[in-house]
Amino acid sequence: MHNRTVTRGAQLVLLSFAIGLGLAIAYLVRSALLVIYVSAVFAVVLTPAVNAVHRISILGWKPSRGAAILIILAGIVTALALLFIFAIPPIISDLGDLGTQLPKRLANLRSRMNSVPILQSINLKGLEQYFGTVAGGVASLVTNTTQAIVSAAAIITLTAYLILDGNRVFAWAMSLFPSQISVRLRPTLLRAGARMRRWLVGQAMLMLILGFASAIAFGLIGIRYFYLLAVFAGVANLIPLLGPILSFVLATLIALTDSLWKVLAVLIFYVAYQQVENAFLTPRIMKSQVNLSPSAVLVALLIGGELAGVMGALVAIPSAILFTEIINEYIATHELPPDETRAQLSN
Repeated sequence: MHNRTVTRGAQLVLLSFAIGLGLAIAYLVRSALLVIYVSAVFAVVLTPAVNAVHRISILGWKPSRGAAILIILAGIVTALALLFIFAIPPIISDLGDLGTQLPKRLANLRSRMNSVPILQSINLKGLEQYFGTVAGGVASLVTNTTQAIVSAAAIITLTAYLILDGNRVFAWAMSLFPSQISVRLRPTLLRAGARMRRWLVGQAMLMLILGFASAIAFGLIGIRYFYLLAVFAGVANLIPLLGPILSFVLATLIALTDSLWKVLAVLIFYVAYQQVENAFLTPRIMKSQVNLSPSAVLVALLIGGELAGVMGALVAIPSAILFTEIINEYIATHELPPDETRAQLSN
């Protein structure tokens, strides 16, 4: 009996040591684990699109799943190349003219404001310093994009491999669990994957709404290249936190080539739209697509952004879907009927 107690105690010590060692290793390689997790989420979400291209017959040729991935990537790269070839050069030219015209425009604005007594207290020197700070921040952002590009390349490559070999990886992962566990875990993960794919539909709806709203607003304001800005704003909205900031900075810089009043109008539009999207559009669209409550959507975005920055916010809602499916399967043992639930809440 004593030996059995000692053996059990030693096993607990070894198990605790193994868990602690595993957590320490996971912390050291957390960046790689995040890339793997994000790639797995993207593979689950994008697999139906790859399968759809795989089923298309092109002049009697039916592309393989690998070729389908290459076709999708080629379409994205072609669209980006056309954007950079035809849209970016004139914008860069206008921004270059802005660098030489901005001091003169600020001087003209200062002389106009001096004629209005209530506006004489505004310090345009501070405004100039602010634009200098913004420019420095943009330069720092550009400098830090190298690491983001490397991570994005790793995510794209790993996502492609997971799409091609996803069934085998999933079967192997399920084989690591005892049969009494995998028999419940497998359908739970499959249900979560189906809901994650509907998240992409909801995200596409948000991108289209922002694109149309930006086109209308920027067209009414009279900003040049408003249609290109609208496309960029819609696409960039796929990236939480960073996407809206990038589209706002680009729209602001182009508005500066015309007047400071247009900059103010762009600022008002973005502040108003972000309030509407965060408080109304995102919670309700995600509620209809993935059956998550508005509060759960907002909490997931906040926690994801706090834990892992942009990538964490990007997969926050799919992660919340996975979490709720596991909770519903293993913790929430039953649901009360609606009438009984209301009766208990009223008491």
